[in-house]
Amino acid sequence: MPIDSAAPTGNLLLDALPGPDRALIAPHLEPVTLVKGDTALMAGAAASRVIFPREQAVVALIVATRDGRTAEIAGVGHEGAIGGIIGEGRMPPAVSGLVQVGGAALRLDADRLRQAELESSTLRDLFARYADCFLAQLFQIAACNALHPIEQRCLRWLLSLQDRTGGDTLPITHELLASMLGVQRTYLTRILRVLQEQGLIRVGRGRITILDRRAVSNAACECHARVRMQCEAVLGAVFGPEEPRRTQPVEMLSRAG
Repeated sequence: MPIDSAAPTGNLLLDALPGPDRALIAPHLEPVTLVKGDTALMAGAAASRVIFPREQAVVALIVATRDGRTAEIAGVGHEGAIGGIIGEGRMPPAVSGLVQVGGAALRLDADRLRQAELESSTLRDLFARYADCFLAQLFQIAACNALHPIEQRCLRWLLSLQDRTGGDTLPITHELLASMLGVQRTYLTRILRVLQEQGLIRVGRGRITILDRRAVSNAACECHARVRMQCEAVLGAVFGPEEPRRTQPVEMLSRAG
């Protein structure tokens, strides 16, 4: 069924387009399903398509090392897109897209997007501003991974996932979270136990529940809030619940990630 250019799509980036501009690509948007654990974007391959996650679907962009370890460099949910949207339709060769949370998405041929950008300055401007926000996320996460303790990085990651899924209970396993943060599972389990004892989260089998978002935001580093502020300034929108003002960080178990 063709996508109605006047109806909400479930993707905030697409929904920010005025009807006439969205109509340039709406007939070419293909509904697809993202399955948890699948690879939505292959490292080293030309990204000939753009994928727009809808509603709760989340894709992590990850880098893998030769010894098989992985680390997340960015996450994308219903606020954005992955694939042939930045860098002339190509992703860096070391980057893959792993589906963290399955769900619906829309797929578009990258060449169709390029053609629409030639026809619409509004569409071209929106996607250029999104690229700025995406790069800001990359830079901030790189700094976060280098400078902040693992506890704060873990909380920052959970807040970002909550923004994209919209619920307090996050469908994430210890194994996947450890992989995204680039640490051993046993080490992460210790960190989660401390955060649970502090009343910030509740850990269950295959899920982690944020008990108090304000407290978690206060305990996390400033990186999550900075990315949100950048998106608000550049795109004029904040994705997810309102960010509370940070006070002082929670006492950390470690001083280095």
